[in-house]
Amino acid sequence: MTLFISPALIRSHFLKGIIVLTLFCLPLLSTAQATFNHAALCSQNLKVSNKFYTTVLQLKIIPNPFKDTVHTWYSIGPNLAMHVIQGDCPKADFHRGVHLCFSVPSITAFIDRLNTMKIEYSNWKGEPGKTEHRVDGVNQVYIRDPDGYLIEINDAK
Repeated sequence: MTLFISPALIRSHFLKGIIVLTLFCLPLLSTAQATFNHAALCSQNLKVSNKFYTTVLQLKIIPNPFKDTVHTWYSIGPNLAMHVIQGDCPKADFHRGVHLCFSVPSITAFIDRLNTMKIEYSNWKGEPGKTEHRVDGVNQVYIRDPDGYLIEINDAK
């Protein structure tokens, strides 16, 4: 006795297998990559940090999901957030390679604001009052927040 399986039946089962794989397996694979959600910093004085981040960097405060007085959440980009947590934390003192980075439309206008607010800035080497011009054409300066965290500000597009 010869068993005959029609090509149409094979195609039908093959397509059903592809559909099952697509619906159930691929979503599991696509969620394997981590995506950035938020950054968090510790602050000895949340009011001072809030003033810095809202006036110097002009970040927008967003709703605090914890609804408490020791967190402030900021929008730092599309679907990205940063929160500052008041706590008993030491002054940040990390190598220059450990920093946050924000881009501004004009580094010159940003430096003018820093000068008006009497906020010190430096280049990558730490030379006060100097701007770094990178090989890729981006200009950058570094500042510190009230808790000592190093922040790069650049004009990358």
